[in-house]
Amino acid sequence: MEFVVRAVDVGSGNTKYVVNTDGSEIRCASFPSIAYPSASETQAWAASERRKTLSIPIGNLFYEVGPDVHLVADSVRATQLHDDYTDSAEYMALLRGSLHLMKQPRIDLLVVGLPVALLHLKKASLEKAMVGTHDVGSGKTVTVAKALAVAQPQGALVHYASVHKKMATIGNEQSLIIDPGSRTFDWLVARGMRQVQKQSHSFNRGMSDVLRLIAAEITKDIGSPYRDMDAIDLALRTGKQLVLFQKPYDIKRFMPMAEAVAHQAVSTMRQYIESPQSLQNIILVGGGAFLFKKAVKAGFPSHRIHEVKEPMFANVRGFQLAGQNYARTVISATRPEREAGAGGEE
Repeated sequence: MEFVVRAVDVGSGNTKYVVNTDGSEIRCASFPSIAYPSASETQAWAASERRKTLSIPIGNLFYEVGPDVHLVADSVRATQLHDDYTDSAEYMALLRGSLHLMKQPRIDLLVVGLPVALLHLKKASLEKAMVGTHDVGSGKTVTVAKALAVAQPQGALVHYASVHKKMATIGNEQSLIIDPGSRTFDWLVARGMRQVQKQSHSFNRGMSDVLRLIAAEITKDIGSPYRDMDAIDLALRTGKQLVLFQKPYDIKRFMPMAEAVAHQAVSTMRQYIESPQSLQNIILVGGGAFLFKKAVKAGFPSHRIHEVKEPMFANVRGFQLAGQNYARTVISATRPEREAGAGGEE
């Protein structure tokens, strides 16, 4: 019987997950990392009003998560902006929302990610929390037999090596993977696929800092509080203007401030890199890659900066590949013994 391997990356901005695999194709989806608590399960809506959300029971509360969670009437964006977010009810709600949307009643191996700075602190506890039977709402459960937590940028390295057909050669190369996300700026230096711990790190300097700074400037300019971070993010990514008070509002004048945040992050990272001239691959991924690209190039002017398609999904696609390899080489070696001990039952 084939192992079911799936991957989830619960980020501070978006929760990414693998929907299914078809040969070498790994299909992914995402929804905002927002979980709104309620004392009762979300009511059923008429078909014309129904939103794409799930009501996930955690403890004595229900958390609404999913693609249309922004339609929930609440002015507070409840993101996970703290180091203990993996221990929170909100994190578990986002994780279980992903499990529900995967439509797999049992997962033999679930691969999840952590920021580099938290990997050794949270790896064991997160893997333990992932294993077991999860109530994913609507009367459904998902059983996870085994879990594996890895550094988020390490997934991107696996994905990059697979896409560029370098799995056979990257073991002899030194790589730097840079992952600017919503909350954290992560980077990982690797020799082959092995992390160089003292040169790898993460700290709180991501897209959320940029969005908050621009929102504060808009607030000062218009004379009233402005908190629509999603609209600012969309304007930065597309180059389209905001619309305020029914009129176009150009945020280009705030770009030097946004770029300053990116340069600060890259400058801090450079202090950890002992021999940048020895790096053979510099790979830029993550939801903030578009904004940090200029700063990364300025920090490494003699290097070519590699990017991948759909950089937001680079980590979770790499998690999936790493999990499939782990299942083939490690778990499958013990499966015959486990099945024999169980009397041959599935």
